Amino acid sequence: MDTLTLTDRLTATIDDKRDDLIALTQDLIRIPTLNPPGENYREICDYLAKRLSAKGFQIELVRAEGSPGDSDRYPRWNVVARREGAEPGECVHFNSHIDVVDVGRGWTKDPFGGELEDGKVYGRGACDMKGGLAASIIAAEAFIECCPDFRGAIEISGTADEESGGFGGVAYLAQKGFFAPERVQHVIIPEPLNKDRICLGHRGVWWAEIETYGEIAHGSMPFLGDCAVRHMGAVLDEMETSLFPALAAKRTDMPVVPEGAKQSTLNINSIHGGQSEIVRPETGLPSPVVPDSCRMVIDRRFLIEENIDEVQHEITSILDGLKQTRERFDYGIREMHRVLPTMTEKDAPVVTTVTEAIRATLGTEPSYVVSPGTYDQKHIDRIGKLKNCIAYGPGILDLAHKPDEYVGVDDMVDSAKVMGLSLLTLLGPRD
Repeated sequence: MDTLTLTDRLTATIDDKRDDLIALTQDLIRIPTLNPPGENYREICDYLAKRLSAKGFQIELVRAEGSPGDSDRYPRWNVVARREGAEPGECVHFNSHIDVVDVGRGWTKDPFGGELEDGKVYGRGACDMKGGLAASIIAAEAFIECCPDFRGAIEISGTADEESGGFGGVAYLAQKGFFAPERVQHVIIPEPLNKDRICLGHRGVWWAEIETYGEIAHGSMPFLGDCAVRHMGAVLDEMETSLFPALAAKRTDMPVVPEGAKQSTLNINSIHGGQSEIVRPETGLPSPVVPDSCRMVIDRRFLIEENIDEVQHEITSILDGLKQTRERFDYGIREMHRVLPTMTEKDAPVVTTVTEAIRATLGTEPSYVVSPGTYDQKHIDRIGKLKNCIAYGPGILDLAHKPDEYVGVDDMVDSAKVMGLSLLTLLGPRD
């Protein structure tokens, strides 16, 4: 059988699996894997294990014991399925996270109903990223049917906690060697980046908590104390005056989307000073005291052209400057999280393979993008030391985490064809 005939057969098989793809996506949505706190991880892993083991995959269920959030009540379960080919070759790994964010308000559909309407499947996690997970499974199953004597291996994983950093999922698996370059050679993460785009990587992130100190005193005599909130106000003022304009002037050559993310950014994630808020329905007033502590969490996103030491220095220089110029100013700073920027080269094997598959399936040239936020590629790169990794999958990124989230059925079918043709190139018969 020549390659063209095999290609046609593969795409036709995926078309025939359209109803199966819809049903699989609906089933996955109907398992409410909310994170936090991390619900029903084992249930969805068992579901995936049952399906994939029936297709000849060897299954490993891995609990990320000791990872952030793991507990007996909310264990961090992951599933890794591997199907060996008929002869030696490379391994292609499809990685999808199984967790979804809070539902939030504003839905007109059942968030966990998996409703099908006008060619769209609705529900929390539909596009981010259970539709992508379903598409990768259908692609792999169709490829195995059409090319049972493939070379190498196919892996499919469903992993925990991507929405909260991935430490109980891909990070844990990478530490255990699941993404070692001698085991896996190509990784595709079916995040919803649009079916005609290939995501090469992401910006960096540095989270820190800044605390300003004061002295408690009676609120009627604030001159006897020292207000930590006012000190934090001075920090905010300095950020507005000098730091935000400086960040806006920094630009990157990375193809980050959307356009506004091509500059460095800083988000004030939270700020709190003084006593805890009164918990309703309590009616008492807070006691009159001068706050002796104020804490602010910052979320700094930085570019591949920036150095992490420079990123930190921009903050500490503001704080040290205020310590020199502002009476009684003192502070503490605690790093909470850091991820360096990453970007796979356009000539990497997985990039060129998916590029050709998009051309063949959609008849268009793909665009290459970089995500403004991080996803699990950071762990595959940093811990697994595997550079040949991209994000590619169905769905519109802007719909992620929104009410009435959905994934288009046609987009899932097309993305499954792209993934299937990529498998054919990497693991199919040699010319």
